[in-house]
Amino acid sequence: MADRLRVHSPIDGREVADLPLADASEVGRALARARAAAGPWAATPLAERRALLASAVDAFVSRSDEIAREITLQMGRPLRSSPGEVGGFEERARAMLGLAEEALRDVDPGGKDGFRRFVRRDPLGVVLTIAPWNYPYLTAVNSVVPALAAGNTVLLRHSSQTPLCAERMAEAFEAAGLPSGVFQAVHCSHGQAERMIRSPEVDFVAFTGSVDGGRAVQRAASERFIATGLELGGKDPAYVRADAAVAESAVALVDGAFFNSGQSCCGIERIYVHRDVYPEFLEAFVEEVRGYRLGDPLDPETTLGPMVRGSAADFVREQTQQALAAGATAHIDPAAFAADAPGTPYLAPQVLTDVDHGMRVMHEETFGPLVGIMQVSDDDEAVQRMNDSDYGLTASVWTSDADAALALGARVATGTWFMNRCDVLDPMLAWTGVKDSGRGCTLSRVGYESLTRPKSYHLRIAFP
Repeated sequence: MADRLRVHSPIDGREVADLPLADASEVGRALARARAAAGPWAATPLAERRALLASAVDAFVSRSDEIAREITLQMGRPLRSSPGEVGGFEERARAMLGLAEEALRDVDPGGKDGFRRFVRRDPLGVVLTIAPWNYPYLTAVNSVVPALAAGNTVLLRHSSQTPLCAERMAEAFEAAGLPSGVFQAVHCSHGQAERMIRSPEVDFVAFTGSVDGGRAVQRAASERFIATGLELGGKDPAYVRADAAVAESAVALVDGAFFNSGQSCCGIERIYVHRDVYPEFLEAFVEEVRGYRLGDPLDPETTLGPMVRGSAADFVREQTQQALAAGATAHIDPAAFAADAPGTPYLAPQVLTDVDHGMRVMHEETFGPLVGIMQVSDDDEAVQRMNDSDYGLTASVWTSDADAALALGARVATGTWFMNRCDVLDPMLAWTGVKDSGRGCTLSRVGYESLTRPKSYHLRIAFP
C-alpha cells in the first residue's frame, strides 16, 4: 500500500488531510502525461488558453470561504486574514492573464529589405512548481498561471503542510475544462520531487522555499541544461528617516513584521531608525504590538495565530534568548499573551532593542514574530546596515522625500525597493531577489521571459 500524507493542524493537532503519496511509477505516469499534453496545449491559440484559465479563476474564487478556512486549518493563519490570500490569488492570476498577449507577442526588430525577421517566445514544455506552505496560493500562482498561459504544462508539488491547496487548484482547472495532463497536482516525497527535477520530461523548475531547499533544487537541476527560478529567504530591512510620518510608519511596520506570525519571506525582520525619531518610533511601535491578540485562529478576534509547528516557534525562541543573553532588551512581556506556551506553536510577538549585527536575530532569517530595532545616525549608516546581509528580497524606506527614497534605493542591494510600504507584491512589477534571496523573476511581463524560450525567425523573401 502506498504511503500516505497526513496533515495535522498547528491549531490543535487535529488531522485535516489524508492523501496518498505518489510512488515512483505514479510520478513517472504524471511526467508522461504532462509531456504528452505539452504539444497540443502549446498549439492551442492563446485566446483559448486565456479563456480556459480565466474560467478556472472563476471556479476557484467561487469557493472562497471554503478555501480560506482550509488555509487557516492547514497552516494557522487567523481566519480573518485568510480570505485575503484568495483575493490575492485572483488579482495576480487575472493580472498575468491580462499581460499574456503583450508579453508573448512576437518581437519585431524593424524592417530589412528582402527579409522578414522576428523573435517568437515559445513555451519551454513542462514546468515543475514546488510551492511552500506560508502563502500556499500566492506563491504557487506566480508561476502556475503564467506558465500555463504561455503554453506550458504544469506539475505542482505543494508543501506537505498544505496539500489541499494543490487539490483545490486542480479542481478549479478541471472545472474550467483544461485538457487532461495540462495541470497536475503531485503529492510526493522529497526524493520523488528530486527525481522529477532530474527527469528529462521537466524543462523548468519554479521553487519557493528555504535557502537550503533552493540549493538542493539547484544541485539536482545542475546535471541538466534547464533553468530554475528560486525565491528563497529574506531578512528584509526597513529604514525610518528623520522626516518620516512616525506614527503611521510604526503601524505599517508592525503589520509588515507580524502579519502571518512573521512567516513571510518579505516580512520585516530588521528596522533601522534615525536617532532623532527613535524614541517616538519605538514607543508607537511597541504600543501597536501590545494590541495584538494571540490565540485560536478560527476565532474572528484573533490577530496572531500559531506558527506552523512547535519546532519553528522554538527556533524563534532560541534567537530571542541568544540576543537577550548578549545584551538585547525585550519590550514585550510574553505573559501578556495568554496563549503563549513554550514548546508549542503559540508564540507571543517580541520587539528587541540594544541589538547588533553579531546577534543571530539581526543576520539569520527568523521567519517568526520577532523584530530587532537599531538606531542609526544618518542615511549612510542606514544603507550600510541594510546591505550587511546575505539576503536581498525587499527593503523599504519611510520618508516624506521621494527623491531621497530613489537615491537610497539605488544604493541598497534588493529585489524590490519600497517607500512608505512593505510586505506587499504588485503583480505588475517584477518579483525577484538578489544574493541568497534567489534568482529569476516572477510576475509582471518580465515574469513570462523565464517561462518561455526565444526563437528567431530569419526569412529571406527574395534573392537580389
